[in-house]
Amino acid sequence: MDFDLTHEQRQILDYGDAIAQKFDRKYWMEHAEKREFPKGLYDQVARDGFVGTMVPEEYGGSGQGMLEMHLFLEGLSNNGIPLLNLVVGAAMSLGFIAKHGTEDQKKRFLPDACAGKTRFCFAITESDAGSNTIQTKTIAKRRGNRFALSGAKTFITDADGSDYALVVARTTPHTEVQRKTEGFTLFVVDLKSKGVERQYIPVSIPAPETQWQIFFDDVDLGPDDVVGEVDKGFGILFKSLNPERILVASICCGLGRYALNRAVTYANERKVFKDTPIGAYQGVQHPLANARTQVEMASLMALKAAWIFDQGREAGEFANMAKLAAADAGIAAVDAALQTHGGNGFTKEYGIFDLYPLVRLLKTAPLNREMILNYIGEHVMGLPRSY
Repeated sequence: MDFDLTHEQRQILDYGDAIAQKFDRKYWMEHAEKREFPKGLYDQVARDGFVGTMVPEEYGGSGQGMLEMHLFLEGLSNNGIPLLNLVVGAAMSLGFIAKHGTEDQKKRFLPDACAGKTRFCFAITESDAGSNTIQTKTIAKRRGNRFALSGAKTFITDADGSDYALVVARTTPHTEVQRKTEGFTLFVVDLKSKGVERQYIPVSIPAPETQWQIFFDDVDLGPDDVVGEVDKGFGILFKSLNPERILVASICCGLGRYALNRAVTYANERKVFKDTPIGAYQGVQHPLANARTQVEMASLMALKAAWIFDQGREAGEFANMAKLAAADAGIAAVDAALQTHGGNGFTKEYGIFDLYPLVRLLKTAPLNREMILNYIGEHVMGLPRSY
């Protein structure tokens, strides 16, 4: 296996360095603290072709794969610029429609979305079901050849700024199917439709993308709104969650590197008791070196998961391992950077502690580490189901 990146892939990874000259960490934090979407940054990313990374060129994209999407998001995060919308919108939604949508859906939705004219969110989580998607209660009842969608989704990232949602619903209740994985259907829902309401969820973590509940009350949908096949969406649904795991890993690795690079700069300059920089002390140096090792190992697993995904092979094993390793590595890196900065790490001037809430969130969301360990134990190692 060749671990070298092509020239084009290296340019994608380095894109974050270039765009950070204009849209830097300070820009991201200003928008995060105001809970305001960074439209200037997003529009530039769209113009440069990265919103449509996983969309074929004939529909306005750049025709790349998960590997390039991983490099792109990791490169942004290396500069302290984590764009969560690109996970749920560009990869999970646009990439999903590009792979499973009809020709009409691809022509209808993808060009404008790739150009940044419209945005997508991904609606799967429910307050009662949580990680147990089988218990999804949002249902689309058949009315002739049409559907009436009712239910509620929660913790939907960027729902307020999105024009469409890719919604996971049941078209057959779980009490009426022979197999619990039957009866799922995915719909593209226009969020301006009659019967759709959104409610803001205040969270403690500063981020430009806010969290929302979406309520559906008899929202009228037609067969042209169905992505994939009616009642047979479960298989393609869970393939769409692997990109989420991989790209969360990309973000965690990038933010870990950003924190460590800041710590190295500080440790090379900071002198306390004599003329030797604190970075020469093993008590400072070793935690940073250990955290960097964890970040790079997690990044390699994310790279492998992305490559496996692009080969059309089952990527769940590697995507889950990458997310698990990267979340832990990101937290360890930020913690080591904080310790290196001492009290300065908690000030707004140095901005190190500002990294912690998001990396800590990604240990729990979008799937907590306990459920990932359950997956690895059962599906990778062949242990009995534990829940």
